[in-house]
Amino acid sequence: QVQLVESGGGLVQAGGSLRLSCAASGVIFSINVMRWYRQAPGKQREWVAAIIRGSSTNYAASVKGRFTISTDNAKNTVNLQMYSLKPEDTAVYYCNTAPLIGTGREYWGQGTQVTVSS
Repeated sequence: QVQLVESGGGLVQAGGSLRLSCAASGVIFSINVMRWYRQAPGKQREWVAAIIRGSSTNYAASVKGRFTISTDNAKNTVNLQMYSLKPEDTAVYYCNTAPLIGTGREYWGQGTQVTVSS
């Protein structure tokens, strides 16, 4: 069974860094895209980054150059390394997975809070 569990959120000062991890139980990275989303209070959920097969990556313009998504195949986790954090990055960050082809079910984690202070 698929289960996504995020961790690593916390409070950090602007300009700081944080590393989020998503433990992806039951997920086969070779046939699923792994994504990070975030949702700030009062705003729509926003796509942040995606990775396919541990190599092909894509980022939202707002985080490009500051965030890096990666997978750790040995641990079956997907990570989001965040640098140069801004107050605008404050949000609940969610891990997500979906099939690369077809219309299989998507899965979501419970989210982890990231708060960036000025």
